[in-house]
Amino acid sequence: MKMIPLQRHFVSNLTIGAPVIQSLRKHTKAYLDCHLMVTNPLVYVEPFGKAGASGFTFHVEVSKDNSEDIVQKIKSHGMRPGVALKPSTPIEEVYPLLDGHNPVEMVLVMTVEPGFGGQKFMPEMMDKVRDLRKKYPSLDIEVDGGLGPSTIDAAASAGANCIVAGSSVFGAPDPSQVIKLLRQSVDKAQH
Repeated sequence: MKMIPLQRHFVSNLTIGAPVIQSLRKHTKAYLDCHLMVTNPLVYVEPFGKAGASGFTFHVEVSKDNSEDIVQKIKSHGMRPGVALKPSTPIEEVYPLLDGHNPVEMVLVMTVEPGFGGQKFMPEMMDKVRDLRKKYPSLDIEVDGGLGPSTIDAAASAGANCIVAGSSVFGAPDPSQVIKLLRQSVDKAQH
């Protein structure tokens, strides 16, 4: 009998696991972007790949010893690899994952401390986004945390082209209007 050790998460809550991804995949062809804040992402690659995840983002803080293995396994399961970093982690930590022979395809800059929705956007994280955009002009750069109508222009003008928005969309009287505004800001900044 194979034993899988219990995994410690960066955060105490697990929002969406592989079974939810599997259920969603049955009803959509949409890109399902999965950001896992776990200490051993390698364990989760296969279940998320089988469930139909499109992208798998792991944290640089827990992958220093096996990042190449993680990226290879993500790709072998048909997903797009991404790497995330918490606000306190220097941007230079992700450079080896972008410069290696098998690079990640997206960097997620956390603009809040990971864990819970509704936190305040940290504008000082935009320096990381600017540094990434300057060094890697064609890279997909995602930002997550506190993004909404009042913060989207700062993220988009810094170079973010992928936006994660939760509370600002789901808490809005007209979520589609917020989504439209976010998209317009990113599109305008890129042209």
